[in-house]
Amino acid sequence: MLESVTVSCPYCGERFEALIDCSVPEQSYYEDCFVCCRPILFSVDVDMSGMPTVDVRRDDD
Repeated sequence: MLESVTVSCPYCGERFEALIDCSVPEQSYYEDCFVCCRPILFSVDVDMSGMPTVDVRRDDD
């Protein structure tokens, strides 16, 4: 099950939609910003109802 969430790039501030795979309860992965192409670290937790909480951080933090 994929869920669309809006996130802001921690480098350039551009907002964009990201698709989150809610079948995995805890996950971390990198995805490049589609504007500035810098790597964003996504940390995702999915609750019991299937709703994701998404934290995005710079790669250098």
